[in-house]
Amino acid sequence: MQVIVCGAGQVGFNIARQLANEANDVTVIDQDADRIRRITESIDVRGQVGFASHPPVLAAAGAEDADMLIAVTYADEVNMIACQVAHSIFNVPTKIARVRHQSYLEPAWRNMFGRDQLPIDVIISPEVEVARAIIKRLEVPGALDVIPMADDSVRAVAVRCMPDCPVLDTPLQELTELFPDLKIFVVGIIRDDELIVPTPQTEMRENDEVYFVADTAHVRRAMSAFGHEEAEARRVILIGGGNIGLFIAHELEEEHPDVRCKLIELGEERARQAADQLSRTTVLLGDALEREILEEANVAQTETVVAVSNDDEVNILSSLLAKRLGADWAITLVNSTSYGPLVGQLGVDAVVNPRGSTVSTILQHVRRGRIRGVYSVREGAGEFIEAEALETSNITGKSIRDIRLPKGILIGSVIREGEIIVPRGDTQIKAHDRVVLFTNADLIKKVEKLFSVGLEFF
Repeated sequence: MQVIVCGAGQVGFNIARQLANEANDVTVIDQDADRIRRITESIDVRGQVGFASHPPVLAAAGAEDADMLIAVTYADEVNMIACQVAHSIFNVPTKIARVRHQSYLEPAWRNMFGRDQLPIDVIISPEVEVARAIIKRLEVPGALDVIPMADDSVRAVAVRCMPDCPVLDTPLQELTELFPDLKIFVVGIIRDDELIVPTPQTEMRENDEVYFVADTAHVRRAMSAFGHEEAEARRVILIGGGNIGLFIAHELEEEHPDVRCKLIELGEERARQAADQLSRTTVLLGDALEREILEEANVAQTETVVAVSNDDEVNILSSLLAKRLGADWAITLVNSTSYGPLVGQLGVDAVVNPRGSTVSTILQHVRRGRIRGVYSVREGAGEFIEAEALETSNITGKSIRDIRLPKGILIGSVIREGEIIVPRGDTQIKAHDRVVLFTNADLIKKVEKLFSVGLEFF
């Protein structure tokens, strides 16, 4: 597949790297020559210096033969015009654009996106993706990450093994014996910043980040099995009244009426706008780095603090201050990759990376065939993939044991006519089953070869 990626920032870099690793023909456009030099020296892609919305630049990048254009520059308008030019002049079949400014996405104006107007096939809003990811974490207290799959019938959940975790030093194969009625399957472990796809003999250790797939109805019990019995958040403090904070507050008001929410915003005008748009959320004007404003928000009686301002340092420090003043749990938005390995050690409970959410959403639309969902973890080190088995598949009718999955690929769940099946060696894959699997990033091509007929991954 020939793909043009417009924008060589962090999102563009990660998308280009993922696609190049899967043997796609990728060209990256950016007006910054240094960025193009760095990306072409780091990964196997072609570079083109110039404005992504200019027809000559797109022509030089090979737009006439491109199968897809992914526009993720910093400017919404450049992304939209690049899609328009790709459609009108070069007839590129699929166009994906990142659109940040929420005014473009208001329901009153959504009709402008279409083949007869602005021909964008998929619009990605990073702020909306991040807000939804945070709300999912709020629904599962103690979770580092929550990924709904198969129409939310199963969830992939990340959890940290604390010193009092009851299953420490227990081989994974014994979990079934310890919890026979619990539909859970451990598929990945992050240990010392390295991803491990475990075997039945693998034991979990203190501070491991464990990814498991579970029946959504069993997630709370699964969290208890790992020693996490945090109370569901009924009192939430939001730090930052930007697009993400406002979206979360709106969702909590509409979908979670039992949650009492307070929002702290430093800017007077933004705080006034938030107060006008929200009905049940208390908006406080002030600096979340000041002890007094957090105490005014009653932080000591708050289960969860969510820091989503546009400043990483403010998010990290206000989260730590809130926890010191009595908050139970802190979810923190961090853009910089430099801070990622540090914030957990400092005491932040869950970190949300907007780049990771955006890349995962875009990859879901890049994957073709019977792919239902894709989610990248840890900067693309691994992927959860949900796919539907076909009647013509080689694996249909075979047991998982006989399929002989390559080491590093695990099936985490099989969903059959609404029934959640925890995979065992003798579990058979049948036509129309939905299969949730986890794989190392460097095994994506093996996944393609293994399931190309049955699951049509690409």
